[in-house]
Amino acid sequence: MPELEISDKQPGAVRYLEHGCPHWRIRWHYHDEYELHLIVASSGKMFIGDYIGSFRPGCLVLTGPRLPHNWVTSAPDGTHYELRDRVVHFDHEAIAGAVTLFPELAMLLPLLDQARHGIEFLRHGETAEKQMLRIKETDGAARVGYFYELLDMLARSPQQRSLSTTHIDLPANSELQKKVDSVIRFVMGHYQHKILLGQVAALVGMSEGHFSRFFHRATGNCFNDFVNRVRVARACDLLSRTDMAITLISCEIGFNNIANFNRRFAQHKRMTPSKYRQQARERYSPVSVPPPL
Repeated sequence: MPELEISDKQPGAVRYLEHGCPHWRIRWHYHDEYELHLIVASSGKMFIGDYIGSFRPGCLVLTGPRLPHNWVTSAPDGTHYELRDRVVHFDHEAIAGAVTLFPELAMLLPLLDQARHGIEFLRHGETAEKQMLRIKETDGAARVGYFYELLDMLARSPQQRSLSTTHIDLPANSELQKKVDSVIRFVMGHYQHKILLGQVAALVGMSEGHFSRFFHRATGNCFNDFVNRVRVARACDLLSRTDMAITLISCEIGFNNIANFNRRFAQHKRMTPSKYRQQARERYSPVSVPPPL
């Protein structure tokens, strides 16, 4: 299960924090606050509810209360990042209370409702970082003003996408959370090879049946589907960043044949790998929005 995190209760309704990598906060977890999360260093895979995709510097995501999430950096063992994450936490009650006093803020409520599934904002990383630094460096009314300016920008942005298809709301259990973390990290390190269900079940000391039920409840994914999502997310990286032949990409990410790869890719991305590559090459157009990773 994801771990329930009790957030540091700084005074005020808007709380800023930052951390590097590795760090104890980097794990599969959830909490009762909204979280606006900006990656400023490293790349890897992000897990938001049942969504699996890639992240890189500038990745900006808003998660709602009790939506499990984690960002796992892909880097050699021993790699250290002094600063990887900038984060703003805030409560629903604070926004709801402000709306009763200032009806103009009601336009933020649809954004918060959508955040129950996680939202990624495209092309707002640089602006968001400047605003987060203002939030960090101020207090009182100035901090609240910068915070609402940031939410207003995000609420008006057409360059956003919803992430998780389900809302996972589970009780906390730190031991089970550690098991999920170990499985995720095992898959991240071995997705290029065949991964057997029994192999992973043994890793966490469960029978195959027990593990299948446990993993689905904890992540919203069947285990085999989770592995395929990780592989497809890696394929998206290679399609976007390299000219590697699609047949070679299929082998590189652990699919045993090109037909199976094409079928799984279309299942998760609703387009062919070649179409995804074509769209990815247009992502730097001023008016384009990247395809889902």
